[in-house]
Amino acid sequence: MTLLLLDLDDTLLGNHMDSFLPGYLKGLAGRMAGVADPNKLIKSLLEATEHMTVDTQPGLTLEQKFDSVFFPALGLQRKDVQPLIDTFYREDFPYLSAATTPRPSGQHLVKQALERGDQVAIATNPLFPRTAIHQRLAWAGLPVDQIDYMLVPSYESFHFAKPNPAFFAEFLAQLGWPDGPVVMVGDDPEQDIEPARQLGLAAYWITAPSTLWPGPGNEPPRGTLEDLLPWLDNQPATALTPEYSRPAALKAILRSTPAALDTLLAGCSPTDQIRRPLPSEWSPAEILCHLRDVEVEVNLPRLYKVLENSNPFIAGQDTDRWVDERQYILQDCMEAQEAFLQARVELLDQVDHLADEDWERPLRHAIFGPTRLLEMISIITGHDRLHVRQMLEAL
Repeated sequence: MTLLLLDLDDTLLGNHMDSFLPGYLKGLAGRMAGVADPNKLIKSLLEATEHMTVDTQPGLTLEQKFDSVFFPALGLQRKDVQPLIDTFYREDFPYLSAATTPRPSGQHLVKQALERGDQVAIATNPLFPRTAIHQRLAWAGLPVDQIDYMLVPSYESFHFAKPNPAFFAEFLAQLGWPDGPVVMVGDDPEQDIEPARQLGLAAYWITAPSTLWPGPGNEPPRGTLEDLLPWLDNQPATALTPEYSRPAALKAILRSTPAALDTLLAGCSPTDQIRRPLPSEWSPAEILCHLRDVEVEVNLPRLYKVLENSNPFIAGQDTDRWVDERQYILQDCMEAQEAFLQARVELLDQVDHLADEDWERPLRHAIFGPTRLLEMISIITGHDRLHVRQMLEAL
């Protein structure tokens, strides 16, 4: 069984943004002309969209990042104009379907993949609200109410956008870091293929035989949507299993963890926060407190020690016993989440500034023996993935 991450625009749906975007901008500007100058609105919308793609803060959703730029520039508040925006997506946006083309090969691919037991998720760039993405899937003949997608992202529920590898890390984190083969399928080398490969995923390029690979890196497997499943059948599972070993992948996973937890915990009631699935298992609050204390008392001190000393010795620590000793079940889950986020931001600030040679810094670990900083950070990301999966199961 393979998890297929399928791009939407110009993969499952013919929708070139050079023709779609002008109609979108004109329609929204026209609908909001009574409250904002159309030219200024379009300029602000493009700037806010660019902000979503470059802002790497894990504690803000893409919607929050968009709002922080778009509405202040227009002197508006979302709550005052939300009815206009809702009307645009309900009455005007559907007409943009005329600029798109359904692809029967995409419909056939999704149907056939599900019939044979593969899993399908829509890895479109989440720069639009949920309704816009769901409508475009319906235009593709692949509506969300008729197909069992593993995940469909949107700017309400995601914190990173393509081409940031953290988008793909957050995607897998929201799925609980599934085991087994994963393949990203898309038409855009810069948006789909390269960032997925930076995370360590296999990728399949939907393109014509005559298209030249623009690089960087080796040319990926390529073909049409019809070619994908036959190609898949000829690949060993090991060739499609993610390999999260390079610095770019480790940084993406580190960034994705507080982001994914933010989405998973959204709407979680105080009762749910302290409910243990079984008496021997941890509640969401206990998981968050554990992540917070490990980040503050283990990960950060170890990182600083390695960066400030030559080949330091790193002692082992038994942190699981803290759950009962520190009575995590009685602590505030949301406060723990915020404290973990702030500690992780501090760790990311250090990791983001590592030079290539810093990843090779030596250290001596009480359990793993002589090793290097790359492996130590890999242990942190493995710990992250374990507890994100645990959180999803607990919820």
